[in-house]
Amino acid sequence: MSNSPLVNYTKISPNKTKNRNHKIDTITIHCVVGQVSVRTLGEIFQTKKASSNYGIGYDGKVGMYVEEKDRSWCSSNAANDHRAITIECASDMKEPYAIKPVVYNKLIDLIVDICKRNGIEKLVWSNSKSDRVNHKNGCNMTCHRDYANKSCPGTYIYEREAQIAAEVNKRLNGDEPKPSGGKTVTVTMDVLKRGSKGEQVKTLQRLLNTLGFKGSNSKILTVDGSFGPNVEYAVKNFQKSKNIAQDGSVGQITWNKLLKG
Repeated sequence: MSNSPLVNYTKISPNKTKNRNHKIDTITIHCVVGQVSVRTLGEIFQTKKASSNYGIGYDGKVGMYVEEKDRSWCSSNAANDHRAITIECASDMKEPYAIKPVVYNKLIDLIVDICKRNGIEKLVWSNSKSDRVNHKNGCNMTCHRDYANKSCPGTYIYEREAQIAAEVNKRLNGDEPKPSGGKTVTVTMDVLKRGSKGEQVKTLQRLLNTLGFKGSNSKILTVDGSFGPNVEYAVKNFQKSKNIAQDGSVGQITWNKLLKG
């Protein structure tokens, strides 16, 4: 069983169970509750009776603390941790425990790599706790909050689990080229503008929130699938930051810039 080639730093934790007893078929994403580095997280896992397979620091670097062949102590549930790769993400210390765009992008890269090496052909998220903990309907994404009285992975990540699954699956299916070296990623999405509605507007709202672009009221955008004046305001500010036409509509150029981060 191999480990991820994306790892930048390794410090194996003593807090683990050797030789997991289940095939890897699940992904469990956690929030650290701190904008920490992979080195700091590695030190924490040396003393705290906890660990994860991987961690992503505030700068997007990847740390490995428990090899994939072993079970981490991460989700307050042995059965889950025996079958899951657990990933801690550096986050803010207060709700919604937001993670930085560089962390989000590296999370997608890491999950794609994990799925490919472990034969996970599709990532499936469900908003139903019962589906998650019982792996119903193909669901193979779980949360720490499923097994303990915790908010982990925090509202920010939790509300993006379906989006994460969709982006990973595009890569697994070869539908979206992997971003690298500043090259332009070309995807086909609908042109959105004020008055547009639907799932792609929700994706737009999530991306703008992830990148830190707020509405004219200085608040994060409500992910409701409705393209209103606050969304248009955020889009124009994003376009301004990228030196592209500031028309407030989202065509292919804007989409590609948003997906690139």
